[in-house]
Amino acid sequence: MKKTINRNLSMKNNILLSLIFLLGNIGIFAQNNSVTNKENVSISTINDSAIVYPESMTENISSLLHEWQLDFSTTDSDCERGNNVIFHDTVYAKRLYDLPTVMELSYNQVVKKHIEMYSVRRRDQVSYMLALGEYYFPMFEEALDKEGMPLELKYLPVIESALNPTAVSRVGATGLWQFMLRTGKGYGLEVNSLIDERRDPYKSTQAAVKYLKDLYTIYGDWNLVIAAYNCGPGNVNKAIARSGGKRDYWEIYDRLPRETRGYVPAFIAANYIMNHYADHNICPAHTYGSTLAMDTVHVNEQVHFEQIAGVLNIPVSEIKRLNPQYKKDMIPGNKVYTLVLPTEKMYAYIDQNDSIMSYNRDRYFTHRTYTDGYLDGTIASADGNTTDVYYRVKKGDNLSTIARRNGTTVSRIKSWNGLTSDRLSIGKRLIVGKKAAPPPANESEQIQLAQANTTGNSTTVNTYYRVRKGDTLGKIAQNNNVQVSQLRSWNNLKSSRIDVNDQLIVGQKVVAVTVEEEPEQKPDAPKIESNIISDYIQSQLDKNTEDQINDIEKDIEKISDLEVSIENEI
Repeated sequence: MKKTINRNLSMKNNILLSLIFLLGNIGIFAQNNSVTNKENVSISTINDSAIVYPESMTENISSLLHEWQLDFSTTDSDCERGNNVIFHDTVYAKRLYDLPTVMELSYNQVVKKHIEMYSVRRRDQVSYMLALGEYYFPMFEEALDKEGMPLELKYLPVIESALNPTAVSRVGATGLWQFMLRTGKGYGLEVNSLIDERRDPYKSTQAAVKYLKDLYTIYGDWNLVIAAYNCGPGNVNKAIARSGGKRDYWEIYDRLPRETRGYVPAFIAANYIMNHYADHNICPAHTYGSTLAMDTVHVNEQVHFEQIAGVLNIPVSEIKRLNPQYKKDMIPGNKVYTLVLPTEKMYAYIDQNDSIMSYNRDRYFTHRTYTDGYLDGTIASADGNTTDVYYRVKKGDNLSTIARRNGTTVSRIKSWNGLTSDRLSIGKRLIVGKKAAPPPANESEQIQLAQANTTGNSTTVNTYYRVRKGDTLGKIAQNNNVQVSQLRSWNNLKSSRIDVNDQLIVGQKVVAVTVEEEPEQKPDAPKIESNIISDYIQSQLDKNTEDQINDIEKDIEKISDLEVSIENEI
C-alpha cells in the first residue's frame, strides 16, 4: 500500500516538475517572441511620413532630364510598357535572397517602401537610369572588380545621384558618388574654379572604390559600410556605442541619423529594381546615338569647348555631357588633362589639333600675362576701337549660360545691351563680347578725305546719321565701317559722349566736280539749306538746270518723308 502511495506521489511530483519546466519554457519563448515582435513592429510600423528618402529619389524628373543632358524624346524599346505589378512579400524576399551577391540584401517593410517608390512613383526615373547605366555600369564594375569589391556596389550611385554626374546635394556633396569637398580632395580629386573632378565619372569612381574599401577595413560589414558612406564613420560609431556595441545595421537602425535609416533599404531596393524592372513592366529608355563608342585624348594646352565644337562640328552640349568635370567649358592646360569624345571625333581632334587651338583663341582666352605696360604708360588702350561680338538668343537660353559660353559675366552683358532685367526674348540680338576692330584697308585715304576742302576740282560729300536711344560711338562706328577716332575728328568731338538726336558725320568722300561757266542764278531760285540731302544736290551741279532742280526738290520731299516714316517705325 505504501509503495503504491509512494509511487503515486512520485508520479505526481514528476508531472508537477514537468509542468513547471514546460510553463517555464513557454514563458521564456513568450518573452523572446515578445522581443522579436517588438523589433519587427519597430520596423514594420514605419510609414511614409517617417521615412526620409534619398534626394535622388525625390528630384523632379524634368530637372533630372535637364541635368542628364540627354534627349529622351525619341526612344526605341524592345519591351512593352505596362502598369506596375504588385507581388507578395515572400516573392520580394526570395528574389532578393536569390541575387548572386556577397552583400546581405535582406527584406523587411522598410525595404518594401523603397521598392514601391521605385516601381510606382519613380518608374520613369528607373527607365532613364537603365539607359544611363549602359554607359556608367561597365565603368563601375571594372573599377570594383580591379579592387576585389562586390559588383553590386555599382548601384550605389543610383541612390546617391540618380546617375547624374553634375548632381549637388543640399550640403554640397557633388558628382555621381556624392563626394564632399574635403573627402574628395583627400582621395586625390582636384577641385578649383575651373575643374571639379568629383564630377569626373572615371576619376570619382576610382576614388569612391578606394573609400569604400577603406570603410570595409574598419567595419567588416557592408551594410555598415554603406551607412558610413552616407553619414560618415563618426555617426555610425556613435550609433554602435549607443546600442551597447552592436554591429548589425538593423540592430542600430533606430540609433542612426534619420536620413541614413532609409539609405541601406534604398540600396537594397535599387539592387532589386535594377534586376527585376521587367517584372514590373518597366523598360529602359534607349536613345538613338546614345551608345556611340567613346575614346579619350590627353590635352596639355588651354582649349575651350567652343573651339572644339567649331572645328569638329560637334555640339557643345555633347562635349559637356561627356566631360562634366570642366565647370567653365574649358580645359585649363596647365598640366595633362583627359578629354572624352566619340571615337571618330577623337581621331579628328588629333588630326586638326592646330586648327582647334587657333580657332577664335583671342575670344575665349582674354587673361593677360603681364600688365606692366599699363602702369608705365608704354601700352595705351585702343580708345574704343573695338567691334562687338553678337549672339542671337535661342530657346532655353538665359543670361548665365550665354555669359559662361562667351567667357564673360552677366553684368557686362546687361551693361553692353542696356538690359534692366534678366528676361530675354527668343531671337533677340545681344552683344556678348568685344574684340579689337581691324583697321580698314583704306584708313589713310579716309583720313585724307576727312581733311579735304571744297576747293579746286573736287568737293567733300558727307554722310550723316541722327543719334538714337542706346547708340554709342563704338556701335555707330561699327555699323558704318569706320573708326571711333574718325567720328570724333569729323564731328570735332572732345569726348565719346553723344546725345539723342545729334546729327553726326559718319562718312566722307571726295566727288570730282566738272568746272564750267557758272550759270546765272535766278532771283527766284529756291535757296537750299545745308541738310542731309544738300550733298546729293552738289554732286549733281553739272546737271543744274531748272527742270532738274525741280525734280531734285521733289526727290528731297520724298526722301524727307521716307526718313520721317523710318524714324517713326524705329
